Amino acid sequence: MRTATEREQYIECGIGDEKYGIPIQDIHEIIKMQEITRIPNVMPYVKGVINLRGKIVPVVSLRHIFRLSEEEYSKTTRIIVIHHQEDTVGIIVDRVNKVTTFSDIQPPPDRVGGVSGSFLVGIGLTGHDLVGILKLDQVLLHE
Repeated sequence: MRTATEREQYIECGIGDEKYGIPIQDIHEIIKMQEITRIPNVMPYVKGVINLRGKIVPVVSLRHIFRLSEEEYSKTTRIIVIHHQEDTVGIIVDRVNKVTTFSDIQPPPDRVGGVSGSFLVGIGLTGHDLVGILKLDQVLLHE
């Protein structure tokens, strides 16, 4: 597909055994798990909202979007706060691994594990690891 430049950095996060990348320029901040206020009549993947220094931010579960079973939050669970288009959204992940760059990015297959390829921009290669790069439009506008 294309060769990634060294300037393109991603945050590598984990859901279960899988690794996913989010472009660092889309990330506002990464925070520890906190109490989420549930709101009625929202899509099941929306866990509720948090108060982030006076700003109300909706929080979604990547596990639910990817049709994985929900697990208890642990000390490594994080909320990645993303600026996407005009919105700020929190995404719950099991862990945040590192900042990384990819030596190569390949087009995604139709399915990666149990995850639809439509959720991915591509597959990033780092040494021996393959990391699915999330397509935030698809993930956040998921119905």
